[in-house]
Amino acid sequence: MSRKVRVGVIFGGRSGEHEVSLVSATSVINALDKEKYDIVPIGITPEGRWLSSERALGLLKAKTGLTTEPERFLVPEPQRQALVSAKGEASEDFRIDVVFPIVHGTFGEDGALQGLLELANLPYVGAGVLGSALGMDKIAQKQLFSQMDLPTADYAWFLSSQCKRAMKQVVKEAEVKLNYPMFVKPANTGSSVGISKAHDRKELVTGIEAAMQYDRKVIVEQGVKNVREIEVSVLGNDGPIASIPGEIIPSNEFYDYDAKYVDGKSMAVIPAELPRKVVRKIRQLAVEAFKVLDCCGMARVDFFVTKKKNRIYLNEVNTIPGFTSISMYPKLWEATGISYTELLDRLIALALERHGQKSGLKRTFSPTKDWYKS
Repeated sequence: MSRKVRVGVIFGGRSGEHEVSLVSATSVINALDKEKYDIVPIGITPEGRWLSSERALGLLKAKTGLTTEPERFLVPEPQRQALVSAKGEASEDFRIDVVFPIVHGTFGEDGALQGLLELANLPYVGAGVLGSALGMDKIAQKQLFSQMDLPTADYAWFLSSQCKRAMKQVVKEAEVKLNYPMFVKPANTGSSVGISKAHDRKELVTGIEAAMQYDRKVIVEQGVKNVREIEVSVLGNDGPIASIPGEIIPSNEFYDYDAKYVDGKSMAVIPAELPRKVVRKIRQLAVEAFKVLDCCGMARVDFFVTKKKNRIYLNEVNTIPGFTSISMYPKLWEATGISYTELLDRLIALALERHGQKSGLKRTFSPTKDWYKS
């Protein structure tokens, strides 16, 4: 009988979405088939300490005992493929076959963690370094979508240093390009952290100041009136597929952090009640956006659709979508015919498939002369 696959589930992290990550990881760990997989929990504290033990998830939730727990972390050495203790020792108990990163936001979803996993030569679920970085940066996404003629709302973007130095000029430029209401966002956060809706100049300034606390770039997007918030899940590597779309009915004016996770009053309608032609177009655009950003494994693609004319606006791509019990990514696949457990199986298989493809590539080159020795 073949041995179980050892899955390192990484959660927590130095991010404003730390708590969301803990809830997602709980769902993933509980749903992984224990007959197929040995699970290695890997927690990262808000300060960046790496912990790996059966207690890691509970300790991060309780926020106690974190400094006394032994540290174990990955090193960028391709032969080890295991967690290493702070003393540099590797243990068979901490060998890893594949990593399932559930670190939302900065240092987890932005390509930083993926870069470490590449150096460590470990298969991992989700987008690579480039896809993760592009998926995290809302400005880079918009620029690529516009270049590929994918429908997005108008926007303006600014450096935080520019906002600090010349706020009046920034506000004037935003008002010339856009109309109120506007959405103000840090370029590199998720879960609606640092996002606000500005109905006037005062709220625009307040929103920019809030967004600046989370990133060195701020994006201001045109608010589209009378829209529905539609989400689609995408699964695959070179040949991705899209789920049926679902609709979010937020409990607040927009789908902010509290509406997503705290108050429990937002509603999800699956499938979204849309004309077939619109559903086909949304699913097509979701796959196109996935490919444009060079994503792989998984992503959730978010849209706005106007209520009267069903005009579609591509909002953003999320490369590590939420995996909580109420998260749309697994719920949309369940409604499409793929259970939560089967979805995890497919994601792990896709990670191993992609790693196998990359492992077959040449990593060295032999020049005809040893010119570099002179």
